[in-house]
Amino acid sequence: MSALSAELSELADAYGVATDFHDWQGEQRRPSAETITAVLAALGVDAATPEAARTALERVRSAAWRRVLPACVIVRQGAGHASVGVHVPHRSAVLVEVELEEGGTRPLEQADRWVDPQDVDGVLTGEATFTVPDDLPLGYHRLRASGEVSGEALLVVTPHSLGLPPSVRGSSTGRVWGFATQLYSTRSRSSWALGDLADLSTLAAWSGREHGAGFVLVNPLHAAEPVPPMEPSPYLPATRRFFNPVYLRVEDVAELAGAPDDVRSRVEELAAAQQAVSLTPDPIDRDAVWAAKREALELVHALARSPERQAAYDAFREREGDGLVDFATWCALSAELDAPWQEWPEGLRDPASAEVAAARERLADQVDFWSWLQWLLDEQLTAAQAAATGSGMALGIMHDLAVGVHPSSADAWALQSALAQGVSVGAPPDAYNQQGQDWSQPPWRPNVLAETGYAAYRAMIRTILRHSGGIRVDHVLGLFRLWWVPTGSAPTEGTYVRYDADALVGILALEASRAGAVVVGEDLGTVEPGVRDFLKDRGILGTSILWFERDWDRGVPLRPEQWRELSLASVTTHDLPPTAGYLAGEHIRLRDELGLLTRPVEEERAADAEEQRSWIDALLSEGFLRAEDRDDEQAVVEALHRLVVATPALLVGVALPDAVGERRAINQPGTFREYPNWKLPLCDGSGEPVLLEDLVADARANSLARVVDEGLRHGVGHRS
Repeated sequence: MSALSAELSELADAYGVATDFHDWQGEQRRPSAETITAVLAALGVDAATPEAARTALERVRSAAWRRVLPACVIVRQGAGHASVGVHVPHRSAVLVEVELEEGGTRPLEQADRWVDPQDVDGVLTGEATFTVPDDLPLGYHRLRASGEVSGEALLVVTPHSLGLPPSVRGSSTGRVWGFATQLYSTRSRSSWALGDLADLSTLAAWSGREHGAGFVLVNPLHAAEPVPPMEPSPYLPATRRFFNPVYLRVEDVAELAGAPDDVRSRVEELAAAQQAVSLTPDPIDRDAVWAAKREALELVHALARSPERQAAYDAFREREGDGLVDFATWCALSAELDAPWQEWPEGLRDPASAEVAAARERLADQVDFWSWLQWLLDEQLTAAQAAATGSGMALGIMHDLAVGVHPSSADAWALQSALAQGVSVGAPPDAYNQQGQDWSQPPWRPNVLAETGYAAYRAMIRTILRHSGGIRVDHVLGLFRLWWVPTGSAPTEGTYVRYDADALVGILALEASRAGAVVVGEDLGTVEPGVRDFLKDRGILGTSILWFERDWDRGVPLRPEQWRELSLASVTTHDLPPTAGYLAGEHIRLRDELGLLTRPVEEERAADAEEQRSWIDALLSEGFLRAEDRDDEQAVVEALHRLVVATPALLVGVALPDAVGERRAINQPGTFREYPNWKLPLCDGSGEPVLLEDLVADARANSLARVVDEGLRHGVGHRS
């Protein structure tokens, strides 16, 4: 392992690449020069030789001085002290103003601050400092400099703190609860073997109207591959901006009502075959579902639309712009070539090439089909949110944002300049995986994000928030830094790359503020010091999972009042078995069966039994569980939820599998094909499928919902 030169170390620092960090055991680690060089190359920086590194360092040292204004300026409303440096020939006059997003201008005042001029390519260049007004409205404005030289930059004014939207703050308790579910698993008798957006509307309307729920949190609904095999993990999508048409309810497409008899008969035939599968507990076959839905939707796509419907579709395409065109083109080419884009003919690998333009023209009908599907999704997502809020929900649907995309995805093709090549996102070694992890996802290039005014990031966030009252950000720590692993290297041979959290979190808060939405960051695991305080200060909620809320020094559960207020709290999460399964030791049985344990199974069971005993004792001492009920599974599940309700957490999540006694894990980390991850339909404790029609009448589900709702309304954990 080569040591870093002083030049390489300074160059890495300039681009936010960590040259040292502390591992999970607190030991200081230093990445090799080879790792640093590879990561810099992925950022577009040549440091392969000492001469190249020196040249790159000289370039980055003078980069800011070579431009009149920076590409993007991010400020926090009401924070004060924001300023921007303007570079002009020494002693020349310059005026700077803000062109407001909603119209009008505001001049900026020059601060009394001296900066020594610098020679830039033979021109003595000075830096004038201008103060950004503290009372500018939230939004995306333009900074304009004029004088002997001119320039402009994007100015983003972000909220001082986001917090909860008025719909929650104005409620009687200021707190809300909701079910968390994997939508594909949440089926009805009308489902085509997979839960869809109409099912989401039904779940939201029932839980909001009957039980006072304020939201439904769903798995990422990002689009997957357009052709089989469809990736089952919702956390490894083809794009994070657009949605998966497998979630469409075909019968709700308006044009089907007036379709010819043969079209409607074929759609009914396809539906009946898939609806029969919904009655079984078998793992979900997304490829079969999508084959049936695609055939039906292609039949409907060929039908004429009314002038009003066509106008609405045209408006949608206009609003979504080139991003939609690129995504639809990738879908059409993927369907035709049936290969990853990296294996396409060379001319088709560049979305801006003449070859791609010609292919788009040749495949115009298919490009339109994939665009049309996104319009249908936009309609049905809007309907789901309307059903949720119409039932009395304060937030409605809360969407989930995956941390990245598949390396052969639409985003990886269309956003090649903004996503790093030659590296992937992962995680360093920790107590749970001492070999580290490589998630195979290409990361954002922080330098390109800033240069482009975070355009792709903004479009992604805005699309998701258009149909929701909240967003959960998976691995929110990635807005601060990500572990980059060079291609061909082990996950242990990576390093951290830092992002501008003020920009990424600020823009997220700005878009959420405009949408009237809440933001929840998944901040579990090893967290860099200061991150949780930063998120709290910006009004971003964290995530609290009961099994992890312990005083680890004393080995006892935290008391309810010791939990965080600014969080979404729940008993379990999708990477653990449902609570009934956890109480039964399902997590140990499964990991033992799959060879994932790192110590003897007897030790695991003994440690787990001791941990569960501590929770039972806590439930008894807090009065959430009666002694005679300590062996009653449902009573313990409800008592655990009473404890969560008794915490100050502003949002309380209830895993839908907990409502029906499901025991099987949704996802088993550390496995790929060894376990049916992300494929299991909702079932009860005996393995029988639970459809939505059964759920709304299920005594156990209704009892748990009442426990949580009444506990919140009484302002306590509703002790037994």
